[in-house]
Amino acid sequence: MNIITKYLCLHLCALFIVAFSLTAANKKPNVILIVCDDLNTDIEGYGGHPQAKTPNLRRFMNSATTFQSAHCTIPICAPSRSSFLTGVYPHRSANFAFDKWFENELLQNTHTIFSHFKANGYHVLGSGKLLHHNNRREWSEFKHDSDYGPYALDGKNKVPHPAVPEPMRSDFGWVDGSFGPLVAIEGVSYGDGKNYRWATGNWQVSRDIYFDEDGKRMDPTADEQNGQWAMQRLHQLARNPSDQPFLMAVGFLRPHTPLIVDQRFFDLYPRDSLLLPKILENDAEDTFLIESRGGNDRGRKIYKSLLACYPSREEALKRWVQAYLACVSSVDELIGAIVDVVDQSGLKDDTIIVVTSDHGWGNGEKDYVYKNALWEESTRVPLIIRAPGVSTAGGESQRPVSLIDLFPTLVDLCDLPTDTRRNAKGAGMDGFSLKPFLVDPDFYNWSGPDAALTVINKWGEPDPVGQSYALRSQQWRYIRYHNGDEELYDCLKDPYEWHNLAMRDESAPLLEKFRNRLEARINL
Repeated sequence: MNIITKYLCLHLCALFIVAFSLTAANKKPNVILIVCDDLNTDIEGYGGHPQAKTPNLRRFMNSATTFQSAHCTIPICAPSRSSFLTGVYPHRSANFAFDKWFENELLQNTHTIFSHFKANGYHVLGSGKLLHHNNRREWSEFKHDSDYGPYALDGKNKVPHPAVPEPMRSDFGWVDGSFGPLVAIEGVSYGDGKNYRWATGNWQVSRDIYFDEDGKRMDPTADEQNGQWAMQRLHQLARNPSDQPFLMAVGFLRPHTPLIVDQRFFDLYPRDSLLLPKILENDAEDTFLIESRGGNDRGRKIYKSLLACYPSREEALKRWVQAYLACVSSVDELIGAIVDVVDQSGLKDDTIIVVTSDHGWGNGEKDYVYKNALWEESTRVPLIIRAPGVSTAGGESQRPVSLIDLFPTLVDLCDLPTDTRRNAKGAGMDGFSLKPFLVDPDFYNWSGPDAALTVINKWGEPDPVGQSYALRSQQWRYIRYHNGDEELYDCLKDPYEWHNLAMRDESAPLLEKFRNRLEARINL
């Protein structure tokens, strides 16, 4: 090789290295979005249940920025997801219930997080419950559909866990009326002469879950399937790096009902030493949720049915809380396994990880067991974001923020176009980027609102004017129901929202202030 040829080769190699470096430097970050269902803040480090065992989430929080006062836009599955995954408030889209939101004119013409990233060069992967009403055009690849199992089969019908007593099992069936350990039940007598077995699957497909002779489960649950898929694909993506970034979304069902996971998770919470949530006796007396719904409310019905199953209120709630916390621990394990794959591969330094939930869940507070309320237990959600080179490890922001801010945050972190409309009939994002809080959790000059906005719908009422709303600021929670009833809590002095200050004359000026703020926020 002559000197000129050698020079040209070296020059070309240098150009290649520079080009490769520039490509690597300009590559947008990968994103992993993990969405749980019905997960409140019963998580280590979040101030929820003091006995919650979530070591993996705690470890992840130590490497990320945690939003201690994040709130959903609407505390019910389908409309919550249609809202924060499009960045559009429910009162703008008028999507408040379980309608197929891809048929909503405003939303069908607005990008989701997934379609927007896909349209801007990302390989977009998903599995599990994400959009609620999934539309496969949103994805580059999609694996498993939503699966609420495991569930027990009595012959061929889905039924509650065989150990659930009446009236709960008849009142609420195999989803909301089902809780208990996932143990072998074939051949076990429950005194009713029926032969039970376990299965799982979505509404169209069912597969059996078998146990071996030693009682060891041999088949994965739906959440485990989604976790295994995510880990497998992440290993593949790490082994075969690409210039194309990816967005992976994983939707876990737990701790959504049925509250059924392995016995080992129940064993983490012995009932004889289990603490109940802090509940004030007769706390519901100065609240108006049930009255606003004409007494017809699922959360109050579940609470009453649950208590009717057992000799005492304490035993009833302990059995339920044990099952809920067991489910939280089960999903903590799966999230930890996904984070471990990222951290032990070459993906760690250029992959954003977000963990959140569509809304919270009440476990007996205010005589209520459910979601779809405007109190702290229903609206507050975990929101944990790790963005390499941006987020503050172990940082905690106390600023009230909303899930509506997630889409703008990811757009900002990944430097994508801020116009998320598919066309002129769509809507832009309502939220604000949370990136300043990732850099400095105590950031104070944020351009976003100083209170998180949440709505619950009046069944059958599509008009935004006819809904009930809450504003959660750093100090206050204000609630205005559709019938004009109000609640006001000083969350600094009264963190459990036990004392409705709207009942006091001296609160009149503050109530008027919040009424005006609410009307300005929803533009009514």
